[in-house]
Amino acid sequence: MKILIEGEKYAITDLVNVFDDPKFYTQNGSQGTINYVGYYHSFEKNELIYLLPKVFVQEGKVFGKYEPSQLFEKEISDSFKHKEEYNWVRQLLIYFYNSLTEFKKRYSENIITEVSQTFELNSNLGKSEYTYLDLVLSFVNYYKKNKNTILFHHIEFISNQAKKTKWEKTIRTSLPIINSNNAPIYTSIRNKKKVVNNEEELICYFYSILNYFNEEHHLNISIDKSYNIIKGNAFKKLQKTGLSKIRSIKYRYFSDTLKRMYQLCELYFSKTDTSSIKKRKEEFISIRNYNIVFEDMVDKLFSDKIDANKKVDNTSLSDLKYNNDGKIIDHIYEYQSLIDTSNIFYIGDSKYYKSETEAGKLSTFKQFTYAKNVIQFNIDLFNNGNYYTPRIRYRDELTEGYNISPNFFIYGYIANLNDFDNPLLQPYKLPKKSFHFKDRLFDRDTLFVHQYRINFLYVLKSYSSINIKLIDAFRKEAKKKFRDNFIEYFNLANECGFELFEKDFEESDLEKFVSDNFKNLNGKCISVNGNKLLVAKHSQDNEIISLITDFKTKELQ
Repeated sequence: MKILIEGEKYAITDLVNVFDDPKFYTQNGSQGTINYVGYYHSFEKNELIYLLPKVFVQEGKVFGKYEPSQLFEKEISDSFKHKEEYNWVRQLLIYFYNSLTEFKKRYSENIITEVSQTFELNSNLGKSEYTYLDLVLSFVNYYKKNKNTILFHHIEFISNQAKKTKWEKTIRTSLPIINSNNAPIYTSIRNKKKVVNNEEELICYFYSILNYFNEEHHLNISIDKSYNIIKGNAFKKLQKTGLSKIRSIKYRYFSDTLKRMYQLCELYFSKTDTSSIKKRKEEFISIRNYNIVFEDMVDKLFSDKIDANKKVDNTSLSDLKYNNDGKIIDHIYEYQSLIDTSNIFYIGDSKYYKSETEAGKLSTFKQFTYAKNVIQFNIDLFNNGNYYTPRIRYRDELTEGYNISPNFFIYGYIANLNDFDNPLLQPYKLPKKSFHFKDRLFDRDTLFVHQYRINFLYVLKSYSSINIKLIDAFRKEAKKKFRDNFIEYFNLANECGFELFEKDFEESDLEKFVSDNFKNLNGKCISVNGNKLLVAKHSQDNEIISLITDFKTKELQ
């Protein structure tokens, strides 16, 4: 097993020793740079390779500890296999592999992959085809779930052989299993008659393969010594001829347990049998632009599922996510507005960087463009007398003020290499701001984008999780957190630059107050919850002080 990192440089001599094909790296002189993220297995070299994303580079080192070249050292790779302190590595590799296969299942239905010119997912595996690693995991899971049933079949076979038993020899040469009633059960019976049992032959093949996986990948599985296990050179020979042997006993099993055992053994031998004309030298799942996978992982956690059939004025949320100008919003969902009981769209963008890296000017500009597109989408509906949902409100007719559009960046990071279960979602640095008039909070060009970090290991594990309840619970908590943090920001005048005031009016008085002072209040106020006027005074704006002398200070909730 070798672990390599996307974007890192390695000696070409080392890369040639583990890859049959140079497509996974770009050569520059004596070094090669890994340009894919993924899983790779060479049958000829008997090597498992994991090409992990660059998020695992911390402070210039892999896992914050190793130089890239050190990952080829046998002592380190063996440590990852054996030592208890590296349990997180073994967990990580399984979750990472599961995330690749999950994306591979989803990508054909993912519109992102259809419109992206840079997307590149490569695999030589069919849609339902097992990989070598799939087989390792399947054998282990099957064994853990069915070991008692398998043992029962084994003991039953031994019992059926117990004819004209030589008990003296049996007791002298065999150790019994003691059942719950303290009665001895002999699994090895000494007698004259030898009976060939096809179930026992299948069990022998299964445990021989499991034993090979156990020794090769240090799975720490304890296999009962009463089973007949083929090892060493005999097993190597079985690898080459096992497919014909297993198929010769194919139609002799009736129980679901044994049928599944047969299927696993057949799948394994089909990959190792040298007589097969379909035998592969290698298998792989790799992707050049891992940011697409990261976006999909986060989107599965945060965003509501898009219902393309839910249409308003011949448009749906998918039209909003996939903009007419070609821009694609990573994450979008409807949630409660920051200023009243109406709803607004929250817009998010996943940022796949190395640790401690922040979105630059280009990414920030794009995010503000996404927000403007969403606003325009809803205004177009508004102008046609429609709305996406009745609760959505972007523009106030009376004041012509615009609701605040919540935006956020979200970065993956790793705080604790052993923590796969806590999202650790937290704000990261100050929000970024864009405006045309700095003193107009309720202007369509005044936009803010908050920045958050989330535990990448949690995202990785959750992506292929089938626990929908946990994901739903996280989604509800995260949406509330985003709103609460925006509100906290706007309630701190020294941070956001605005102080909020409000006043209740009679309907006619409100219309007259806004009309008489429209020039001074334009973009600075919005009506909320009926006849209440909310005013945002910028710290450098002295023009409206005289207009709000009888207003009360307001804290958003």
